[in-house]
Amino acid sequence: MATKLNRAAFTHARKLIEQGTVVHDERDDWSEHAPSADDENTFLDAHDFAEYSKWHLGVDDEHPDDTKGHYTFPYGDFAKVHRCAVISAESRAGQYDHDDIEDALKQLLAQIDADTK
Repeated sequence: MATKLNRAAFTHARKLIEQGTVVHDERDDWSEHAPSADDENTFLDAHDFAEYSKWHLGVDDEHPDDTKGHYTFPYGDFAKVHRCAVISAESRAGQYDHDDIEDALKQLLAQIDADTK
């Protein structure tokens, strides 16, 4: 399996959630909140792939690490973690048997939801 958990991104997401840098949106909002290809390119124009990678919980070694295809399972919009992105990614990770990524996303969702109680 080429896709594996990006531990640095997981740590980054946890820190952002601890800092309250989260959008507490609803499950189906990710299609509207997800960065567009233009947003991704704008981010990459201002940053490098190391920064881009921090916003994706999966890395796919079948693609070079200096391409967008190398990074999967986004969880935010390059500024904040989105609850809807975490839910969407968790579902997709489970669907494709990426157990380590799915478990990480479950932990992030629990952390987000605990923060709202």
